[in-house]
Amino acid sequence: MNGDFAANCYSRAHVWRFDGGVEVPGSASPEIVPMPFARAVGIDPEEACVAAIASWNMLWFLDLARQAGFALASYRDAAEGRMARHARGRYWIDRVELNPVAKWLGDGPSFAQLHSLHEAAHRQCFIANSVRTEIVTNIQEGRP
Repeated sequence: MNGDFAANCYSRAHVWRFDGGVEVPGSASPEIVPMPFARAVGIDPEEACVAAIASWNMLWFLDLARQAGFALASYRDAAEGRMARHARGRYWIDRVELNPVAKWLGDGPSFAQLHSLHEAAHRQCFIANSVRTEIVTNIQEGRP
């Protein structure tokens, strides 16, 4: 632990180590804990939570689209999370907005099929089934 812990002047920087040897720098958000006690390049837990929700949704969506016979050219998502205070005054991530854009090789799904694929992905998502956070998917059609 670097710094003066008792005076609340210590680094919140840390490293997440995952299976396979991947290491990711982590930190409290510099918006919550001032520099130099936070590390700007570190992923904060709130960002990681939003990224995990977006990642699981994407993985399910890709598999369901493949099973339905569609060929994807690319997929991107600019997911965003929102912090709010709940009734007891504590902060939480109350909403995550997924903003996926899928581009297709050949004919892609209709908007209704796209909506159905995203809804099915949401129902299958392990993380979405584990949190109270409202998860909204803003579906956008994309073509290569």
